[in-house]
Amino acid sequence: MHADGATGPAPNSSCNEPIDVNAKSFDADYKGNTTQLRNVVISQCDIRLEAQRASATGLNFDNARWTFDGDVRVDVENRGSLRSDRAVVDFQNSQISKVTINGSPAEFEQLQNEKGMVARGRAGEIVYEVEAGTVRLVNDAWLKYGTTETAAPSLVYNIRREQVQGVSQPGTDGGRVHIRISPKKTTPPPATAPKTAPNGSGAKPSTPPKSP
Repeated sequence: MHADGATGPAPNSSCNEPIDVNAKSFDADYKGNTTQLRNVVISQCDIRLEAQRASATGLNFDNARWTFDGDVRVDVENRGSLRSDRAVVDFQNSQISKVTINGSPAEFEQLQNEKGMVARGRAGEIVYEVEAGTVRLVNDAWLKYGTTETAAPSLVYNIRREQVQGVSQPGTDGGRVHIRISPKKTTPPPATAPKTAPNGSGAKPSTPPKSP
């Protein structure tokens, strides 16, 4: 199923820029091969991750996995963002390849400036695949785009094409895809004020009788 106003495909979001790490504090155990950071921001190309804490095995981004905790916010391509309590970030060949967020719930948002609309979603878990440019929402997945709301066990939203696919589960009715389209709200015309006479009253002024 296509979301409202789906557009054509966008180019691949491959990135060769370096990874920048900024933190308020940094603790590295070279013998134990562990790293701890506080109030950390990690950025690369269109992606920016911010959290209260981050931990990893070693301090490298070559096929590594980092864990972020506390007020996690992830800014992604095309004005998209993810918010959650916890995130796991996979790096491959010194590039951010996948971001998995968990929360109560995990949330996704994408602002469409050209159309003046916002795509919003929530689920128990959201997985952002960088190369594909998609977010996969699982566990009570819900997504709203314009006036269309979609709920399903699993939803996949393409950030670049603005398309959504819902996957049902066999068995109970609760595993089906539910779609709700609300009518667009119209603004009623402003009420016209009644015309008033020069003396400020709504009635015509009385004419005094002529003298005999």
